Amino acid sequence: MSKGFDCATPLTAKTAALFVDQGYKFVGRYLAEVGSWKRMSPAEANLITAVGLYIVSFFERNEDRVKGGAAAGTEDGKQAIRLAREVGQPVGTVIYAAVDYDAQPAEYGVIEAYMRAFDAEIVGYELGVYGSYSVVKAMHERGVAKKLMQTYAWSRGKVFEQNSIYQYENDVTVNGIGIDRNESNGDAGGWKVGMAIKQQATLDSGVANTIINTWIKPDWKHAEESKVGASENTVIALKDQQKYYNWLSNQLRKASGQPEE
Repeated sequence: MSKGFDCATPLTAKTAALFVDQGYKFVGRYLAEVGSWKRMSPAEANLITAVGLYIVSFFERNEDRVKGGAAAGTEDGKQAIRLAREVGQPVGTVIYAAVDYDAQPAEYGVIEAYMRAFDAEIVGYELGVYGSYSVVKAMHERGVAKKLMQTYAWSRGKVFEQNSIYQYENDVTVNGIGIDRNESNGDAGGWKVGMAIKQQATLDSGVANTIINTWIKPDWKHAEESKVGASENTVIALKDQQKYYNWLSNQLRKASGQPEE
């Protein structure tokens, strides 16, 4: 596991270097507008990168902003992608949207609506969800996000096995600033300014399989049936058509991260 922290206080080059010397590998910082006290500026993103820390991006307008549902998610997603671009966050990395309160099961529907709307706006970036054990578990099970950051707060001693980051201690002072301590599985979507990112599959596997099973496979089967009693030239043309269907199906599988068949 990788050792990390998050903080609302902007880092200086000196403070960031102290954390590196103490074995920290990443820092969670906020994408926020100019004037916000917790904002990470482009200059700060560059100095964090220069000392060797990875950055994990958070977005949080207020602790229960997700109660605004899809409308709030759309507005916040538009803001988050603009701010990510401003600080030099590479596409292909993660933006964690926060559920920073003790959300109850009755609220999971509106939280999901917020997250899906947020995700639809951050094109090129991957959605991450921050919240309690129950929140990250629910969002994972609903297929909302794979990148999860669980806080121990409101989690009642439970730890979700699929976490990318686990925030296990809050509000401690290290190197003169208040931080929360975290640990990562090493696949949390952190980034550095200028870092090249290998793009992940962007097509949902369910969508790909729906296209294959609903349209391509029936057409392939129809071509097979049409060979019966057909002329030699027609059979050759139908075989070529089937080869194309096989190729197209595998392109969809590749685009959605599935093995070829």
